[in-house]
Amino acid sequence: MRKLMVATLLAGGAVAAPALAQDATPTFTGPRVEAILGYDHTGAGSSIDNDNGSDDQKIDGLLYGVGAGYDVNVGGAVVGVEGEFTDSTAKSSRNDFTDQFGYGRVKQGRDLYIGARAGILADPSTLIYVKGGYTNTKLGVLAGDTNQVTDTSFKLDGWRVGGGVERALNANTFAKIEYRYSKYDSAHIDFMDGSTSSEFDVDTDRHQVVASVGWRF
Repeated sequence: MRKLMVATLLAGGAVAAPALAQDATPTFTGPRVEAILGYDHTGAGSSIDNDNGSDDQKIDGLLYGVGAGYDVNVGGAVVGVEGEFTDSTAKSSRNDFTDQFGYGRVKQGRDLYIGARAGILADPSTLIYVKGGYTNTKLGVLAGDTNQVTDTSFKLDGWRVGGGVERALNANTFAKIEYRYSKYDSAHIDFMDGSTSSEFDVDTDRHQVVASVGWRF
């Protein structure tokens, strides 16, 4: 009987070990989704000079949104693709009717981003990475002396680069902190009557420091 019990335990262990190995999801691999929150700063680029004694060359606010991506762990290195949809509370001062870095009184609107990232594992649970890609953002025009946004808006195209640190909290959840810089160099205007202007050059910089919490499938 004792020999039979030992044989049964050994057989059960042999079956359980592969099952546990299959249940352990590789860190930093697979699809992911995340919530994004952070600091947002939009301002005039280096070619814009409208210093008129007022601090009117920037707007600051709270960035918030969601992101999704897919990563592949290739033996100590991680590569992936990602996308984001974010919005921001940044807008011109209620009492400032001066030119806001070439756009007039504005409110920072939605931002779309798609790109790629690559990084290395500092340890089994910590990823250090860089990223880059395409970004398109919207600046809504504020009407008169109110905070109302009109239907007229500037839509800006540009590129984004950045980097950050991601920490796996367990096999499925993660947290990360990230800095990103965006440069917008072309734009068009969508008017209230539905017409659109021709594309024109702009020079607008954007700096963001964000934190994210997410889930990996």
